[in-house]
Amino acid sequence: MAKKVETTALTGLGWTFLSNHGHVLLCLAAEPEMRLRDVAARVGITERAVQRIVAELEHAGYLERKRCGRRNRYEFRPTLHLRHPVEGHRTIGELIDFVIGQRAASGSPSEASGRAKAAGRGLKVPNGASTRTHISTRRRSLSVFCQAKPGRQD
Repeated sequence: MAKKVETTALTGLGWTFLSNHGHVLLCLAAEPEMRLRDVAARVGITERAVQRIVAELEHAGYLERKRCGRRNRYEFRPTLHLRHPVEGHRTIGELIDFVIGQRAASGSPSEASGRAKAAGRGLKVPNGASTRTHISTRRRSLSVFCQAKPGRQD
């Protein structure tokens, strides 16, 4: 008799290559102001589990939470290395670049200081490209990966 494999409603598979921590980080990199409720729906876990994961990522220094009015904004540190020895030679920024195709930028730098701010974050803006346009294009591609479900706009 064939052994039944447990599946999840979200993927239809019993397992994925990335952990929930990775999925939460990718969603928040794509949409820094995404509500944790929406992250939970996107990842397929409870809101409480997302809260715990965010707290762990903050405690480890991978995420920083900033209050913006009634919402939180999450920024990640792209230069920190992954935790497991097998992938420890890679950074969070490289993971996000690999999975999503382009890294999220935190904030909207002005043209005058945009290139310097982007460089400080480890972002590469092509020569001759407008920093604002480049960051805007990168955000759009990230949004495709992790689109927020429609909800309240606080």
